[in-house]
Amino acid sequence: MFRLFTVAAAILMTTAAGKVLADPLPSWKPGDSKSAIVEFVETVATPGGDGYVDPSERIAVFDNDGTLWSEQPAYFQIFYTLDKVKELAKADPSLVENSAAVKAAVDGNLEALMADDHKGLLEVLAMSHSGMTTDMFKSSVADWLETARHPETGVRYDQMIYQPMLELLSYLRENGFKTYIVSGGGIDFIRVFSQKAYGIPPEQVVGSSIKAEFQLDGAAANTLKLPELFFFDDKAAKPVAINHHIGRRPVFAAGNSDGDLQMLQYATYREEDEGFALIVHHTDADREWAYDRESDIGRLDKALDEAGEHGWTVVDMKEDWRTVFPFELADGR
Repeated sequence: MFRLFTVAAAILMTTAAGKVLADPLPSWKPGDSKSAIVEFVETVATPGGDGYVDPSERIAVFDNDGTLWSEQPAYFQIFYTLDKVKELAKADPSLVENSAAVKAAVDGNLEALMADDHKGLLEVLAMSHSGMTTDMFKSSVADWLETARHPETGVRYDQMIYQPMLELLSYLRENGFKTYIVSGGGIDFIRVFSQKAYGIPPEQVVGSSIKAEFQLDGAAANTLKLPELFFFDDKAAKPVAINHHIGRRPVFAAGNSDGDLQMLQYATYREEDEGFALIVHHTDADREWAYDRESDIGRLDKALDEAGEHGWTVVDMKEDWRTVFPFELADGR
């Protein structure tokens, strides 16, 4: 009851001129999740309070797949990979004859690609993400995002971002937080759309990467992407990457799967103050997808148990969100 009162007070707070401030999280229904967010933000942003956090330390980190945009029926970067491999195979049909992984990609056989510890997927990822400069790769991704459509919804992939999470990102930034993406997805892939989609600049994206080398061709200097993994930003690697790239421990972390567990722990198991952990629980099969403990994509099992043990905020997508995608607002839903 106290938390609900806190949210109501925040939404109805008036300025000196008597104007009512708009709800910063309009796509969130009143309830425990919204209340916890507002209460935490007000606590850390109120000077002189017991939970006040200096703006320099207000670091918020977000997973991308399944947290900021959808990840079903496969991670969207995989669909980019399949489309690029199909283009390569069309230009050179021998690729299909010489590689079972390429044939699986051309056929859209995700099960075959994911078998044997993702061996086939790693092969086609290397093929489609290397042998070009970083600028060429980013241009390729940008072109793909303009034309590719999700196989089930028929909309652009960069339109399948979560409206409530966009509002949360803006709300945190308005209260002095610096927002970062910390994802198992490719760092160069996400950097293409992070600014436009989320308001997060490329330098505030942390992710997985393949090796690259400097290339000087006459007066042109570039970095050339190589077919070899450099860093896989998942699970226990996420706190390491946060320390390496950001240099500050986050006070707010959001994820949706067991791959985010250590990042959530890193934000909340703190000696100096209390951090905030948020889990997006996919419970809405009608507007999105419903999955958790048994899913091959975005499995949420251990992190869900730990959330219950430590009082983390678990967002029930079906019950807590009025709207899922921005295009629902355009459709008047």
